[in-house]
Amino acid sequence: MAKPMTKTQLVAALADEMDSDKKSASAALDAITSVITKEVSNGGAVTLPGVGKIYCRERPERMVRNPATGEQIHKDADKVVKMTIAKALKDSVNG
Repeated sequence: MAKPMTKTQLVAALADEMDSDKKSASAALDAITSVITKEVSNGGAVTLPGVGKIYCRERPERMVRNPATGEQIHKDADKVVKMTIAKALKDSVNG
């Protein structure tokens, strides 16, 4: 598996795609991240066309097992961020 793209590499690639400078690309990336974070934190969802949908899902309280000791532990309800990948992206990866 290839190494994941770093933020610096992503900003450089965005700047190249936008025919812009790295400062503008970095600001755009930070703005997108901020909007997604705010929306998902408030229980909403964000769809990135061609990429997927990012949303928050609530998990009920449940019993979990400590793998080290085998002890059953009660875990309170919590929230988890999920992402559903768009069909277009799946198809492009699978050829």
